[in-house]
Amino acid sequence: MVAGLLTVFLGGLLEVCSGVSANRGGYPSFTDEVPFKINWPGAEFTLPATGALYNEDDFVIMTTAEKEKYKCLLPSLTAGDEDDDKEYTGPSPAELLEPLFKRSSCSYRIESYWTYEVCHGKHIRQYHEEKETGQKINVQEYFLGNSAQKSPSTETEEAENVKSVFTKNIEGQLTPYFSFEMGNGTPCVLKQNEARSTSVLYVCHPEAKHEILSVAEVTTCEYEVVVLTPLLCSHPKYRFKSSPVNTIFCQALAGSPLRPQRLAQLDKEHEEQLKPPFSGVGWWKYEFCYGKHVHQYHEEKEQGKNIVVVGSWNAEEHIDWAKKNVARSYQLRDDGVQKVKLVSHFYGHGDVCDLTGKPRQVIVKLKCKESESPHAVTVYMLEPQTCQYVLGVESPVICRILDTADERGLLSISS
Repeated sequence: MVAGLLTVFLGGLLEVCSGVSANRGGYPSFTDEVPFKINWPGAEFTLPATGALYNEDDFVIMTTAEKEKYKCLLPSLTAGDEDDDKEYTGPSPAELLEPLFKRSSCSYRIESYWTYEVCHGKHIRQYHEEKETGQKINVQEYFLGNSAQKSPSTETEEAENVKSVFTKNIEGQLTPYFSFEMGNGTPCVLKQNEARSTSVLYVCHPEAKHEILSVAEVTTCEYEVVVLTPLLCSHPKYRFKSSPVNTIFCQALAGSPLRPQRLAQLDKEHEEQLKPPFSGVGWWKYEFCYGKHVHQYHEEKEQGKNIVVVGSWNAEEHIDWAKKNVARSYQLRDDGVQKVKLVSHFYGHGDVCDLTGKPRQVIVKLKCKESESPHAVTVYMLEPQTCQYVLGVESPVICRILDTADERGLLSISS
């Protein structure tokens, strides 16, 4: 029932009166597989011209526990992707990916110790850098695969002779992929010096920018890398099957606030939880103030607090950065629903770096991390390039706000 659906979204804020007003000729079958969100527009608003269709007579009247009343306009649900079964005559997957191989671009995935470098069609490298005394950099690296003697186009043409499209369970959803094999990696001592090899699985995602979703060692010295790319999305057999988020518009009736008071209070509490600075431990500590700055500092009793500004927040600079980089990443839950798992924010204009002569800058990665302690926070700082940092902040607090992120990764907490 629609009434039950709306109650789920507001965590029990809405109650359904025994005489629910509804101008709806029979309820469709609502399931958890179809995601919804509630928008609270003012008295005057225009329905969207694209996406879900709306009928002015298709609504329910909802009442909160505080007796606030709202008229909620419901979307008409239609099935998409009807054209998937039509005969496709466009470019092959190999031809769609060819620009990526030709421009020699590289993608990176930074983890707590290793950094993974995928230079598409060229090589895959796993490395770790450590700075020693005197700023000498010690590099530990392994090549997980190099370009085979066959060219990408030759190898992929052979794969296309098989009409079936391969699929794999990726983050809980059966996903079509296009594979490119890379061998001739660093010899593996555990396999009698056999060369390391990697299968690179290219998966369609319309908002992706060729980022690495995952790296796994499936067997000893044999790896699998999943890369998200928009280049495959024009091919119907590789198209990303997203679940569109359907908007329910709830307008306040006479005497009720624009949004329920308890909902506004919850938003304010979430915003307050992000305000305290998150700090790391060790000789250097890291202070992150959301929407303000990232500081690196060390305290001594005699000399006081030594602060280095790693980056400062500027919304316009972040938006420019987001146009060229991935600001919002998704995961697919076991039930097939797409959820935001991480947002990245750019903080620039830090203190000038002595080694580069340029201002420091940092990418702050806010990630949902479930925990028994609702206020637990994990903070780590990486320096993949000199004076260019990655600050990871993981917390249950972040889980509650990630789905408010827009395509630029900007969070909407109180609006």
